[in-house]
Amino acid sequence: MYLNFRTPGRRSRTAAGLAVAAIATVGALGLLSSCGQSSGSSSTGAGAITPGPGQHQTAGMPGAKGSGNTTGSASGGSSMPGMSMPAGPSSTGAPAAPVTGTAVAIKNFAFSPATLKVKAGTTVTWTNQDTDAHTVTSAGSGGPLHSAALATHATYSYTFTKPGTYAYLCTIHPFMTATVEVT
Repeated sequence: MYLNFRTPGRRSRTAAGLAVAAIATVGALGLLSSCGQSSGSSSTGAGAITPGPGQHQTAGMPGAKGSGNTTGSASGGSSMPGMSMPAGPSSTGAPAAPVTGTAVAIKNFAFSPATLKVKAGTTVTWTNQDTDAHTVTSAGSGGPLHSAALATHATYSYTFTKPGTYAYLCTIHPFMTATVEVT
C-alpha cells in the first residue's frame, strides 16, 4: 500500500529548492553588505577595507592610516598588537665570538654556544635540553664526533686531544651546526 504524506496544494521539490536558494542568496548579499563594504562607502581606493559598524581600524591593518608599522622594526614595533618578537641575534649579523668552557647546551634546536674554544686535552660535554632527540656528529667524513641520538637530559662527552677546528651538526636536524676550536 502506498501512503501519500504530501499535503494538498504543496509545491514541488524543484520549486521549494529554488525558494531556499533565493533566500540563501539574498541573505548572503545582505551579510556581505553589512560587513563594511556598501555602495555608499567612502573608500579611498578600489578594494579598500573599511571597518563595519562597531568596529575600528588598528594601525597595521590593511587600509589603516597613520604610522602603523606593517613590517616590524628593530625598535620592537609590531603589526600585531599584543604580540612581540623574541630578541634576535645582534644587528651586525656577525657570528658570535667563541666562548671558552667545557659544556654545550642543546636547546631550542641550536647548540649553545655555537663556537666553543678549548685547549687540547679538554673534555667537552653536550647536554640535550630539548624534548626532541639530537645528535652530535662531525661534519664531513672522518671526524671524531659520533653520538647516538640523545634523549632529553642525555649527555655526550668527547676529549679533544689535537688542535684544530671541529665542525659538527645534528644529523636529525642538519640545520643545527656548531664548531669547537681546539688550541
